[in-house]
Amino acid sequence: MSITWIMVANASQARLFSHSGPKEGLRLIKELAHPESREKTSNLVSDRSGGNGHGAFVQATDPKHHEAERFAQELTRELEHGRVSNAYDRFILVASAPFMGLVNSHLPEQVRSLLSKRIDKDYTRLPIKDLTGQLGQHVML
Repeated sequence: MSITWIMVANASQARLFSHSGPKEGLRLIKELAHPESREKTSNLVSDRSGGNGHGAFVQATDPKHHEAERFAQELTRELEHGRVSNAYDRFILVASAPFMGLVNSHLPEQVRSLLSKRIDKDYTRLPIKDLTGQLGQHVML
C-alpha cells in the first residue's frame, strides 16, 4: 500500500495529513504553528541598534520573511524525517504561492524526488471536510 503525505501550509501554520488510497480519506498526522510569522514587523525587531551610536542600523532582511523562512525550514525537516523513517512514498505540497517558493527552496533533493504535486492554494483554514472536497479535484481521496 502506497502512503501519500499531504502538507497544507502557509507562512504561519501547517497541517500534515496521511492518505493511504482511494476512499481512505485524510488522516491528520500533525499540526505545526509558527505565530512569529503573523507578528507585526515592529514586534520582530529590536529598538536597539547594537552599535556605538554612529550611523543607522540597516535590517539585512525583512523580519517577516526571515520568520517565514525559518518555518519553511522546520517543515522541510519534518518531511525529511518522514522520508528517512519511510513514513511515506510520495507527498503533495499545498501552500500559498509565496510560501510555496520558500518551502521548495529548502527541500532536500531526496525529498524533492518524492514530491508528486504542488497546489498553489492556501487551504490552511479549511475544515477537513472542505479540504477533502478541494483536494479531491487533484487526488483520489
